[in-house]
Amino acid sequence: MKTKRWTYTLIGIVVAVGIYSFRGAKILNKNKHSHPTYSEFKGRAGQQGNAEEAAESTMQYGGKAIELPAFVQNARYPEQILHRTGYTVSYNSVTKLPNWVSWQLKADKTDGENERKDVKFCEDNEVPMERATPADYKNSGYDRGHMCPAGDNKWDRTAMRESFLMTNVCPQVHSLNAGDWNSLEQACRSWAVKYGSVYIVCGPILYRGEHQTIGLHKVVVPEAFFKVVLRMGASPKAIGFIYRNTNNNRPWGDYVNSVDEVERITGYDFFPALSDDIEKRVEASANLNDWR
Repeated sequence: MKTKRWTYTLIGIVVAVGIYSFRGAKILNKNKHSHPTYSEFKGRAGQQGNAEEAAESTMQYGGKAIELPAFVQNARYPEQILHRTGYTVSYNSVTKLPNWVSWQLKADKTDGENERKDVKFCEDNEVPMERATPADYKNSGYDRGHMCPAGDNKWDRTAMRESFLMTNVCPQVHSLNAGDWNSLEQACRSWAVKYGSVYIVCGPILYRGEHQTIGLHKVVVPEAFFKVVLRMGASPKAIGFIYRNTNNNRPWGDYVNSVDEVERITGYDFFPALSDDIEKRVEASANLNDWR
């Protein structure tokens, strides 16, 4: 009987170790940089925004959302992925900035009744302490510049509020924020109406060297910003833009770049869920006339 009990005990230990190892492997795999699938989006429902909405663009592309860039595995760019009602953000706890923000903008979401009035910027409680606060920007000389703009989130009250989380914000020179950057945001809404839908990724660019910081929490001031835009349909097209974080008022063409060039500068792989032939074709050139 003792032998039998020891045998059962040994089997139990082996099974327990196996289950623990399997769970550990799953946790490790979830921490690797990979594309969230539709089921992963759904699994986070209620915690990080409207998962059904965020997952909608994954249906035809092997379970991968078109707008999500391939994650960069680099110590300089730690990230925490946050799925919001209107966008997804890769948050950087070192810079106190988003690495990137991505979203799909549909024609029917370019307007709505949820205006930005009375909505205030606020801390994001889902990221660790020592995070950016609205007070960090006070008297800094920089605007709280939206990455996913409030104007793209009028369609939903929660989406509008979440667009004012500090994890969706970067220090921006006022004339850029209110001028040429704002003009590009308006153009994206026009393109969404014209083409039915566009996919957008944008974020800060930090060049090598020391960076200026603002506020008690030392929020890094980006030297520039990028934005890449993709439209699908019968003839997919993509275009990239780079804006220096300075007083700008320049012709559109001065900011235009191919997506390939923006990838070279930022280190990200944009729209990797596309088939290789489409991705290679749309990212190689940048023709503003394709979007006028």
